[in-house]
Amino acid sequence: MTGTAGVDVDRGSEESAPDHPADSGKVPSRRPAPDRRVSLVKGEKHVREGEPSNGGALAVDEPLLAARAHRPSDLIRFLAGIAGIVALFLVARFAISTTSGLESDISVNAHRIPNVLSTIAALVSSVAVLAVPLAFAVERLIKRDGLRVSDGVLASVLAYGVSLGVDWWVAAGAPGVVRDALTKLPPGGGQTLTDPVHGYLAPVIAYMTAVGMSSRPRWRVALWAVVILSGLTELVSGYTTLLSLILTVLIGWSVAYGTLYAIGSPNIRPTGQHLLIGLRKVGFAPVGAVRAPDAPGGTRRYYVEQQDGPQLDVHIIDREQQASGFFYRAWRRLRLRSVAVRRSPQSLRQALEQEALIAYAAAAAGALAPQLVATSELGPDAAILVYEKVAGPTLDELADEEITDQVMASLWRSVGALHERRIAHRRLTGESMLVVDEKTGCLVNLSGGDIAASDLTLRIDVAQLVTTFALRVGPERAVAVANRVLGAERVAAALPLLQPVGMSRSTRIDLKRLSKDRKAAAQALALEQVAAGERTQQQAEEDIAAAGEDLLSRIRGQILQIAPEAPMAPAKLERLKPKSLIMVIALTFAAYLALTTIQPAQLRLSQMNWAWAAVALAAAAASYGAAAMSLTGFVPERLPFVRTMAAQLAGSFVKLVAPAAIGGIALNTRYLQKAGIRSGQAVASVGASQLAGLGGHLLLLFSFGLITGTQTNGDLGASRAVIIGVLTAAVLALVVAAVGPLRRFVVTRVRSLFFGVVPRMLDLMQTPSKLVTGFGGILLLTLSFTACLYASINAFGGTITFSAVAVVFLTANAAGSAIPTPGGIGPVEIALIGALTVAGVPPTVATPAVFLFRLLTFWLPVLPGWIAYNVLQRKRAL
Repeated sequence: MTGTAGVDVDRGSEESAPDHPADSGKVPSRRPAPDRRVSLVKGEKHVREGEPSNGGALAVDEPLLAARAHRPSDLIRFLAGIAGIVALFLVARFAISTTSGLESDISVNAHRIPNVLSTIAALVSSVAVLAVPLAFAVERLIKRDGLRVSDGVLASVLAYGVSLGVDWWVAAGAPGVVRDALTKLPPGGGQTLTDPVHGYLAPVIAYMTAVGMSSRPRWRVALWAVVILSGLTELVSGYTTLLSLILTVLIGWSVAYGTLYAIGSPNIRPTGQHLLIGLRKVGFAPVGAVRAPDAPGGTRRYYVEQQDGPQLDVHIIDREQQASGFFYRAWRRLRLRSVAVRRSPQSLRQALEQEALIAYAAAAAGALAPQLVATSELGPDAAILVYEKVAGPTLDELADEEITDQVMASLWRSVGALHERRIAHRRLTGESMLVVDEKTGCLVNLSGGDIAASDLTLRIDVAQLVTTFALRVGPERAVAVANRVLGAERVAAALPLLQPVGMSRSTRIDLKRLSKDRKAAAQALALEQVAAGERTQQQAEEDIAAAGEDLLSRIRGQILQIAPEAPMAPAKLERLKPKSLIMVIALTFAAYLALTTIQPAQLRLSQMNWAWAAVALAAAAASYGAAAMSLTGFVPERLPFVRTMAAQLAGSFVKLVAPAAIGGIALNTRYLQKAGIRSGQAVASVGASQLAGLGGHLLLLFSFGLITGTQTNGDLGASRAVIIGVLTAAVLALVVAAVGPLRRFVVTRVRSLFFGVVPRMLDLMQTPSKLVTGFGGILLLTLSFTACLYASINAFGGTITFSAVAVVFLTANAAGSAIPTPGGIGPVEIALIGALTVAGVPPTVATPAVFLFRLLTFWLPVLPGWIAYNVLQRKRAL
């Protein structure tokens, strides 16, 4: 049964739907029930203020729809408008020849238009541009649609304010080429430039966009004709430029959609009452409806009782639901190959036809799925699909012990039937499977499926379903049942598709949560067992490593047991990896910061002593060897020194996208794991290195502070630096200890980081040379950075003792790094310059010295670090 219900949810219908949020385009006042639900009982008369009485109202049990809805489509249009404005300013800034050529052509051709015609057009447009919007507002108010008019007025006021702001910026702060592209001297010898944005056109455009004129074509044509006529007359008469007109349109358009998204558009989604009216018009006899849980993708569902006949499960698809999740779908489409992601329908009609086709194809294939009995449009912006209701809980609603092998086998047979007809489900998660009884399962939510699916898509289905079952009953039972129904060959073919990126979003979340919970439970148990003497430290680490094995790896192991010849190489599903995108963004960010932060004038290169600069460069280079020593010294296993140095150099690139300490810890841990060291031991080695580094930092700060105090000879500058350093460390420690959430956060992180550090240190004590290497590396690392800063100061003629520089570096670098900016950009520079100034170095010397120090230790290694990062990744060392 297919038809058109003829229910216009925007203009109303012959049968009233009192609970709809927008009748005749307006949103009536709501008086919500105490439980936020509407319950209209057939035969009772419910009269609500401002609504017609309806003695024969049908029973609907559903939450009230919000009076306003924040539509993703409005946000998308707003962002598109902002992007257009940015692109226009870039064109005005860089395409100078193009913009000037356009203005010249327009000026030449404008003189060919008769003056009488241009004068009449200007007069008509100046009157109509105000009269037509006013007439439209009066017409809407007469029809009691004041809410839309108020939205339009608000958008127009905001557009006028934005226009004034852009006018001020172009006149006062914009580059000259931008000002020339958006303004011009008016004809007749005037000396005042024209406005970059038309102060009356932008509000009109914002008004007509915000009121929503898609269902009123005559008014839309009239208003746009007036706007175009007004713009052309201004352009021909020489009072504006082409880019100025485009900017005006973009500002009005963007402000309108930004306003609508911020305050919400009037909600015109059909309610349950409209649904029942539509069902009656296509031949059903409903007596009531209850709102059911939404289907995946936000599709609304209702369970409908009929006067005679089975219960119905009705799905409503509308434009609001289609627009939801746009950014997530766009990212998936960009990231994954086209075969791994389903293309969304472009229109409401396409979505309706696609879901109906898949439902009929699934029934023809013999799969257990709800029977589609009717489809219909429900007004201009919605459609319904009517299924026979299948009773039963979803797989997600069952306890793990209630999921039997018979139910799983039944669902696998349905999936197999679909695959034999080349039909892919694509949403085989727990919410898409109903359990009818202890032996039978039913597939639902086929709207996301594909007809004539490829082999890869069908294999993704198998991988998804076996993972869904494994999350509930374990990989052993899940793989065994799949093997019994599909056979070893088809199950083994899905092994390369067992990748998180190929799973649904909910499955990826469940996988992460399961892995995190298993690891946390194993770590807590290991701590208890080690403390009680029941397990050794090595046994506890092995238990934690075993618990850390992810579920997909365990599923692969089970598949390999039934099919040892199964392909192991992962299928290539991604076309763009997140780390590649992050790398491009990081390099762009680095280039921008380098160009805007490091200015040649600040470096004072003409006054720099190049011999001292060479010493600073050598000290900076030596720091990477020292960093490699500080890591290898706390790892009992043998590590290649050159590769370890390359890993430290790669850390220079990682600092761009993460705080320095966090990025270094993560990179070193990953490097050790790739070197064959187990996860728990890798974390313990890095933790031991960090703990020794912290102790060495404090010891060196205290030692250099004492040396500086004995060398001051009455000069209090360096002494003040020592005092400030000690006080800063004390204040930070007190803040951490006093603030409960911060204290718990630090204790938790430190405990997880340093778990196993003491046993690791005991292992290292058996090889004293390793400890000498580690602690020597920590000492050399600090001395290298101190020597680099000391040489940088001397390169610009500064005089300060080496010990005072060490105190400044140890104090200011730690304080600046406490603020979690990538690489400490900003806070580190400020802290170093301030500390050097307090220590007696003139600001004219401290500033260029710090910039030279950061150039050599942070910015210069970025490109070599990126190269090292990529080389190590290709060699699978990172």
